[in-house]
Amino acid sequence: MLNFFSRDLNFMAQRGSNPEQVEKQFSFFNTGFDFAHIARNVTIGNGIVKFSEKEIQHWIDIYELKAKNKEIVKFVPASGAASRMFKDLYDALLNENPNEKAKLYVDKIRDFAFFEDLKKTIEKNRISFDEVMHDETSKIPFEYLLEEKGLNYGNLPKGLLKFHKYANETRTALEEHLVESALYAKSGDDVCRLHFTVSPNHLEKFEELVAEVKDRYEQRFGITYQITYSIQEPSTDTLAAELDNTPFRDKNGDLLFRPGGHGALIENLNKIHADLVFVKNIDNVTTEDNLKPTLLYKKALAGYLFYLQEKSFNYQEQLIDNQLSNDNLKEIIDFAENELFIQFENEKPTPEKVLQKLHRPMRICGVVKNEGEPGGGPFWVTNRKGETSLQIVESSQIDKSNPQQKDFMTSASHFNPVDMFCCYKDISDKFFNLVQYVDPYTGFISEKSYEGRILKAMELPGLWNGAMADWITVFVEVPLSTFNPVKTVFDLLR
Repeated sequence: MLNFFSRDLNFMAQRGSNPEQVEKQFSFFNTGFDFAHIARNVTIGNGIVKFSEKEIQHWIDIYELKAKNKEIVKFVPASGAASRMFKDLYDALLNENPNEKAKLYVDKIRDFAFFEDLKKTIEKNRISFDEVMHDETSKIPFEYLLEEKGLNYGNLPKGLLKFHKYANETRTALEEHLVESALYAKSGDDVCRLHFTVSPNHLEKFEELVAEVKDRYEQRFGITYQITYSIQEPSTDTLAAELDNTPFRDKNGDLLFRPGGHGALIENLNKIHADLVFVKNIDNVTTEDNLKPTLLYKKALAGYLFYLQEKSFNYQEQLIDNQLSNDNLKEIIDFAENELFIQFENEKPTPEKVLQKLHRPMRICGVVKNEGEPGGGPFWVTNRKGETSLQIVESSQIDKSNPQQKDFMTSASHFNPVDMFCCYKDISDKFFNLVQYVDPYTGFISEKSYEGRILKAMELPGLWNGAMADWITVFVEVPLSTFNPVKTVFDLLR
């Protein structure tokens, strides 16, 4: 039991933090979080659906027909700073001898979309760009890219960085999302609704960029953008701990709360009310001329989700009416097990139990063949209640000291590129409260530092794993060409 002072309670009230929830979360510093218990790997036909070319066109047709009467939103987590993207360049800035990555950056500098901006910024300060480029010891190409005196890319979020260069223009990651959404995520009223989660100190810059480019893309695609933003609520921050698992206090004696990771965004998603929500990370974009596979599979998977939801609603109506023959019930159970991959374990699937299993938020996750790219993977996972279901598992959730669990991870055939399609209206046209479908035992604890002191930090269950643990999940294979993450600055050269 934590003993909070009255000033602690006042502090939490100002932040919107619930003391009981804070204490409940804090207890995980003592108990630790569960490792994921992988029951078995998923494969094509056993947890993963693979479409034929004919099926792809069929589901695209379904999507384009249904989308005319649906409200669609594209939800883009975009709050993280890009600093990790430039790790190699920061190393070059701090070290006397340039590393191989630093040399590659200088050699390829004219190929980056930000090149002209960088060159102008350097020359604006009366520095000869050509002289700088011929000086192998110069730090200026790094300083003026990363630091505030230049483009400040090391402190900006990825959405505001220039990613791609075209014949007559350059585009930021945010602009590529605008283009994408115009081509697959417009509602029947020709409105493209996008929602970006941003940090408070960058909101104004996002708004400025959108104001600058919005009209151009609206005219080009004949649509209207409706763009909204949210920040990660302070109430979702988690209390930090000392190494002895007591609350961490700063030099003024105040409690220290830290952002709870991307899992906190389930609160943001919960406020998005739409018939279909596409979820895609800000850095996963390609150039417009390479978009065809992405557009095909976005529409196909969305059409498949509309089909599954409609079929589930029809069966739920039959279950609620309770006028079922044994054959009817068998048909519904067959759908639940073979199309939604719902497991009934050893329990008898009564009409009440089947209805309970169907009455949940539903998502499709595109998964990609595992060819060495980073990211979590799809698995059959058994939770602490003994229920086995399809889950996305991050490598940090796997007990690598357990040979069997490690083997499941290393032999996984697919990985998760964070490509999600979400429907969370129920049969009564009401929205599920997504917070009720989180597995609180799937968070993560790491060591950080603050004011020169080591602390323990807690991240909430991740958005696409623990935060959606009790959703109906269907995995569909998508081609690697639909996955174009930018994790380092050199990925922009692809």
